[in-house]
Amino acid sequence: MSAEPKIQLAELLRAALNSVAPEFADTPIHLERPKQAGHGDFATNLALQLAKPLRRNPRDLATLLLAELAPSALVAKAEIAGAGFINFTLAAGAKTAVVSDVLAAGAGYGRGGDKGVKVQVEFVSANPTGPLHVGHGRGAAYGASLSAVLEFAGYHVDREYYINDAGRQMDILALSTWLRYLAFFGVEVPFPPNGYQGDYVVDMAREMRDAHQDRFARVSAAQVLQGTPGLPAAERKDDEAKAQREVHLDALIANARKLLDEDYPWVHGFALNQQLGDCREDLMEFGVRFDKWFSERSLFDTGLVERAVAALEQRGHIYVQDGARWFRSSTFGDEKDRVVQRENGQYTYFASDIAYHLNKYERGYDRIVDVWGADHHGYIARVQGAVSALGLEPERLEVDLVQFAVLYRNGQKASMSTRSGDFVTLRELREEVGNDACRFFYVLRKSDQHLDFDLDLAKSRSNENPVYYVQYAHARICSVLQQWGGEVAGLADADHARLGSEREMALCALLGAYPETVQNAAQDHAPHQIAFFLKDLAGEFHSWYNSERMLADDESLSRARLALACAVRHVLVSGLAMLGVTAPESM
Repeated sequence: MSAEPKIQLAELLRAALNSVAPEFADTPIHLERPKQAGHGDFATNLALQLAKPLRRNPRDLATLLLAELAPSALVAKAEIAGAGFINFTLAAGAKTAVVSDVLAAGAGYGRGGDKGVKVQVEFVSANPTGPLHVGHGRGAAYGASLSAVLEFAGYHVDREYYINDAGRQMDILALSTWLRYLAFFGVEVPFPPNGYQGDYVVDMAREMRDAHQDRFARVSAAQVLQGTPGLPAAERKDDEAKAQREVHLDALIANARKLLDEDYPWVHGFALNQQLGDCREDLMEFGVRFDKWFSERSLFDTGLVERAVAALEQRGHIYVQDGARWFRSSTFGDEKDRVVQRENGQYTYFASDIAYHLNKYERGYDRIVDVWGADHHGYIARVQGAVSALGLEPERLEVDLVQFAVLYRNGQKASMSTRSGDFVTLRELREEVGNDACRFFYVLRKSDQHLDFDLDLAKSRSNENPVYYVQYAHARICSVLQQWGGEVAGLADADHARLGSEREMALCALLGAYPETVQNAAQDHAPHQIAFFLKDLAGEFHSWYNSERMLADDESLSRARLALACAVRHVLVSGLAMLGVTAPESM
């Protein structure tokens, strides 16, 4: 049951509607696949849609539509159900024809035609201040899978990583690395509690020492601490104490800039490049690639931040208060107005975000997809407001929120704080459960839903493990084909009329639904729909495999079953590839 029968069925209904109510002949015809197999292959609510404007009982209207439905070899049965739904059961030949469609297209079956739509998907974009953790992993898996689904559905997709290389967090990382470096030379400065404290910082400091000896250590602890305010007691967690710690940290950064002078950009760049390089390598190993790594600093170097704020001001959306420049974001649905330039002349993160989105629009994307962590929900209104204020079309910008995954190991919830250094890295998770389990598990739920990552399940080799279950279906098919030993290409002329069991019809129905599933997943930004589909397809295949002999005594029947199994294999390969998961031939 390929996409074509659905189109043919809609045309039959359109002709019937034209006979029954020609004045409503342009009414959209919706055909859905019923959740219960007993309700047929397709169902339409057309009679219910037209009942009110035609002032007719929907069941009576459904009866009229069926009476005008032209006879077709496509339809085996059409009946009225419920309040006026029409259920259609397709002829067996119409269902099994999908096998030929899949074998002809191979792993490209279900690929959408070129939509001529240019889409940018920006995802991960984690501050390069430490290794990626398991929370970042979910955003990476989601963004990569979404990009692949959109591409397979027929969109032109650019994958982009936004590098936050111009903000305070990078200064904190540079300072943290320098302080650890100083300690190697006996310059003992109390390490700030709000600095980056992971072992990776010590490792970077060691590399600095090995490469440059004491070049950056010709200072005293007193010089580093000069003019810095004292720190509150460690046990104090109130807002005032937190603010004091931040002031202390900023003073340390200012001293580092002054003392290192011309060497500060090198230390800053070293820390940035080390962490960014680690991030690139980690993502590449995870099967996540980007077409562009976009530098936040470039927005300042090219003057785009200044130009974006000036454009907002020219349009009357900026005002000055207490020496700072504010964007009237409350006018566009935000809870309050936002500072874009502080009284000291420095631009805020928000200002560079505005400039970055202006840049995206100027690059000519038809659709712009931002993948953000769920904690950025409140940020949506202000960014979309800025886009509107610049005179751009806000509907071209879509924001997908991703809840951070929570990892459970031995029943214990793992902490993931990058500043404290107490976190589980994506690399550690991949090494423990493998890339395939990571990629599949991360997209098993809708992106904005909470996800508990069951580590024990991900490592198990059982039918309860969904990625194992799907991959095992592919391996089983490969095993059967190997036992058969014939040329797979020769199965194209198999007699599909030999297929007729309930399970074979169910498999054909799923294969036919695949192109539509891809389009729906792309439209809804929901790669989890592909994962669910693959689980269903694998489940139907395993049931069929366990109940029927693939290599029957009847050669014609064997070839028909092998052709169906081959078609299932192509779709499994295609779907798994979109999710970044391999399709092993043996397990």
